[in-house]
Amino acid sequence: MNRYNMNQYYQTQVSTASPEQILIMLYDGAIRFTRQAITGVEENKPELRRYGVSKSMAIIAEFAKTLDHKMGSHFAEDLDALYNFMMKELTLANIHNDVEKLKVVEKLLVDLRGTWVEAIELNKKEMAATVAARQTPETQYSSFSMSR
Repeated sequence: MNRYNMNQYYQTQVSTASPEQILIMLYDGAIRFTRQAITGVEENKPELRRYGVSKSMAIIAEFAKTLDHKMGSHFAEDLDALYNFMMKELTLANIHNDVEKLKVVEKLLVDLRGTWVEAIELNKKEMAATVAARQTPETQYSSFSMSR
């Protein structure tokens, strides 16, 4: 697949994704870019390190910018502090060529991604249970008879 087709594929994937899917895609991107930065340090490729750090920081900055401090402010404050910590670690890793700081950020991103995936799945199950609980026997029967 050529570069144009790949870009078109990714644009379609993003434009048809739910907000939850986009969040997970962004975490995947931040993890991928942090791993690129790790490779840049390990293989003595400063341009790859800088590129990976820069892209990862941009995604994390976007996460911080979109936090809703009004809803669940304690949760938002904790996430904001974690995002600020990661930004600081990425900056120091870039300045000092420090692979360990990059690995700390990578682990945090992987853990947060996993937590979000679990939260999304739990929310889907709760929503499905709510919809099912709202259905009365009459609506279940009419849904059944309409599907035939």
